[in-house]
Formats: sequence, C-alpha cells, structure tokens
Amino acid sequence: MERRYSTYTVEELRAEIAMLKEKVQKAEQLGNISEFEILERKMQMAAAYLVNPKDFQKGERYELAGDPGQTFEITYINGVFAWGHRINLLGQKFEKEEAVPLSILQLSKP
Repeated sequence: MERRYSTYTVEELRAEIAMLKEKVQKAEQLGNISEFEILERKMQMAAAYLVNPKDFQKGERYELAGDPGQTFEITYINGVFAWGHRINLLGQKFEKEEAVPLSILQLSKP
C-alpha cells in the first residue's frame, strides 16, 4: 500500500524527490512524454510538502514555475494547494478557478 506524502518525514520527501528526479530524467531521455509529465507532477506534489503555506499570501501574484509569462493570483490556500486564477501576459484573468501545488509558485517580480 502506498503512503501519502503528508505522512513522509522531511528526509523521506527529499529522498523521494531525488528518486523521482532520476526517473524524470530517464523518461525525458527516452522520449516518453506521458511518463515524464506524470513523474514531474509527482515530484511537484512531494516538493509541496516541503514548502511552508504561511509563506504565501491570499491576493498575491506568483509566477508559475515552468510556465513563463503566466502568473497565478491566490484566492485561498488549502493544505499544500493554492486555489486561484491564472493571469496571462496581457493581464487577463482566467475565469476558471484552479488549484496548483505551492511548490510551483514563485514570488512575481513587479
């Protein structure tokens, strides 16, 4: 039975991320795009448990790692997920609210 990342220790999370990083690199080298993306998402989820949710603020805009030009405005935080809206380069806010792992958010540069 698989464990939830929320039950991992910090050391276990770091080891899991390192193992997933190796698998991501192998999948990329082999050109297995779907496996690459799945493993990358798992790595982002594990990394989200190493982030302090208190470091993020409702109403702030953050850059999305791996998605240049898109920012994300937080509506609220639930666990290791930030809920809110994407904003494109033109400053247009997407109507659909979505959740992203906190690990992919970086403070937006003004």
